Amino acid sequence: MDMMDIPQERKLITEVPGPKSRALFERRAAAIPLGVANLHPIVTARASGAIVEDVDGNRLIDLATGISVLNVGHTPPEVVAAAQRQLELDTHTCFHVTANEPYIELAERLNALVPIDGPVKTMFANSGAEAVENAVKIARKATGRSAVVAFDHAFHGRTLMGMSLTAKVMPYKQGMGPFAPEVYRLPFAYAYRWPGGPERCAEEALAYAVDEMHKHIGEDNIACVVLEPIQGEGGFIVPAPGFVEGIAEFCATNGIVFVADEIQSGMGRAGRWFAIEAEDVHPDIVTSAKSLGGGLPISAISGRADLMDAVHVGGLGGTYGGNPVAAAAALAVLDLIERDALLDRANVVGDTIMARLRALEERHPQIGEVRGRGAMCAMELVEDPDTKEPLVADTMNRIAGGALEGGVIVLTAGTYGNVIRLLPPLTIEELLLADGLDVLEEAVDAALG
Repeated sequence: MDMMDIPQERKLITEVPGPKSRALFERRAAAIPLGVANLHPIVTARASGAIVEDVDGNRLIDLATGISVLNVGHTPPEVVAAAQRQLELDTHTCFHVTANEPYIELAERLNALVPIDGPVKTMFANSGAEAVENAVKIARKATGRSAVVAFDHAFHGRTLMGMSLTAKVMPYKQGMGPFAPEVYRLPFAYAYRWPGGPERCAEEALAYAVDEMHKHIGEDNIACVVLEPIQGEGGFIVPAPGFVEGIAEFCATNGIVFVADEIQSGMGRAGRWFAIEAEDVHPDIVTSAKSLGGGLPISAISGRADLMDAVHVGGLGGTYGGNPVAAAAALAVLDLIERDALLDRANVVGDTIMARLRALEERHPQIGEVRGRGAMCAMELVEDPDTKEPLVADTMNRIAGGALEGGVIVLTAGTYGNVIRLLPPLTIEELLLADGLDVLEEAVDAALG
C-alpha cells in the first residue's frame, strides 16, 4: 500500500501498545537517554492525513499532530512531491555559501503574510527555539538594550535563552542553570486563574506588567517583550481581551521590540494565519516553525526590515537554516493552506471540538474550563471547581492513556499538567474527528466517573 493510501479510519488489531511497539521500546530504553521523553509508548510505522499507523498495524486518530506540526495533515502528496523534487535538485550547499531559490521565495511569501506594518524581511533557522534566540539577538542589536521580558506559563524552547524565557522549571530546566541574565518574568492574563476574577484580569495584569517594566526593569533597558498570542505548553491559555493590545501599545510607546511567538499557534491553527491577528495589533517580529514545514524542520524569523537589517553582515544564520528541501516543503504548505481554505476549516474543526468539550464540561465539574481559538482547543481539569486545585497526574494519565488504548492520540499540557489539548490536522474529515472525540469522551467519563 502506498504511504498516501492509509484508510482514514480508526482500526485496532492489537492492544495499544502492541507487541512490536513494546519490543522496540525495550531497544529504545537501552539506546536513547532517559531525558528524551515519550508521552505514548507506541512506535509509528507510517502516517497519512489524520491517521498514524503503528508498527503493529493499529491505525490511530492523531489529535496531536506532532505538537502542532501537521496542520495540513501527515504526508500530504503536494508537500511530499515538493520535497522529493527538491531532493533531486539540491539538498544543501548552505545559504551562506551559495543561496537557493526556495529560501528566497519562502521569505517573500512570509513577508507578505505576517501582520507586521511596513517593509518586512525574513530569515530561516531549524527550530522554534532557534527562531526565538534569533529574535532576541536581533532585538538587542537593533535597540542597543539587553533586558528581555517573558511571561508566566510561557514556553519558548530548550536552548539556553529558550529555557531562560520558559516559565516551567520541571521538566524543561530543572538543574540546568545558570540561565541567561537580563530575563524578567511578568504575569500573563490567565483569566481562569486570575486572583481578582476573569472580569478584572486584563486590566490588573496589564497594570502590573506596565508598573513592573517601568519601576523594576526600566523601559529604556528593555530590548524586547516575547509573548505567545495563545500560550501553548502553558495550557492553551487565551489571554484576557485587551491584555495583548496593552502590552503592544506599551512596547510601541517605549521603543521596545514586540515579538509574537507563533511557533505553535501559527500557520492557520487558530483560524488565521497568525493568532496575533485576533488581537488587532502589529508585532515587530513574528517567529514561526512547526506547521510551517509540514513535518520538515524549518523555522522563520520575520520582522520589520529596519530591525532585521540592524544586524551586521554575518551576524545571523546557521549551517542548515533555510534548507532547500524544507523550504520547498514549506512553500507547498502555504499553497495548501490557501488552496483548501484551511483558515476557515480551522474554525469549523474548532467549533466541532468546542461543542463536544462543552458538553463534557456540563456533566463533569472537574472540567474547570474549556478554551481555545480556531482548532487550538483545550480543557483544564481540576480536583475541585471552587479551589481549582489541578487534577492529579494519575487521573490525567488515565485520560490520555485511555484515549490511546481506544486508538486516539492526545496531548497533555499546562503549568500544572492538568490540561488536555487537541491539535488535529485542519484537514481531518468530520466523521473521523467525531470518532476521535467519541473515544476521548469515553476516556474522560471512565477517568472522572
